[in-house]
Amino acid sequence: MRNQVDSRRGLNDSRLVLILTAIFLVLVTGTGCNRSSSQAPQLMFVHIAEDIKVDPSAQTLRLVKVAQQTLYFSDRPQRLAGHLKMADYLQEWTAKAGKDNFHADPPNATLSVYEPGQPDNTVAVIEITNPVVDGADLVYNYKVINGTMPASGGATSLFIDWIGVGGGVGAGFHGVGVGARGPGVY
Repeated sequence: MRNQVDSRRGLNDSRLVLILTAIFLVLVTGTGCNRSSSQAPQLMFVHIAEDIKVDPSAQTLRLVKVAQQTLYFSDRPQRLAGHLKMADYLQEWTAKAGKDNFHADPPNATLSVYEPGQPDNTVAVIEITNPVVDGADLVYNYKVINGTMPASGGATSLFIDWIGVGGGVGAGFHGVGVGARGPGVY
């Protein structure tokens, strides 16, 4: 019984940390500040996975059993939210996506991992590159900007910095904007 209670408490703690991390990202990146409502939205992305495997020597992280939909959201004034299929998200990593894309300018991301037995989530700010789908997993190369990569795995979220004006992701991209999929426009 105690393990079930500890497990549920860890899951609730994980959700709280994920919410706080998302708020932190919005505040730190300053999205929504000094933007007019006529500008294209700046979308941030989130991957959620059941587990993570990190290979420090190869500088790769594997999102194990990653959700096949990548969540996106934007800050004020557009307040868009929804999801993209993995294939659509990965298109942003190609030169075909426009001059301002993740391939040309790799994004920063915040990795939040619930490590069993740890009192708090492990959080690291990283730069990610070269996404590769491997079965039900998604593998990235990474470079640590701040923090420490986790030693072991658990429930994982990866919050990916925005792309907006000039990139392939914006109003009209894969249904983003008027008539958006997912939760839609608020």
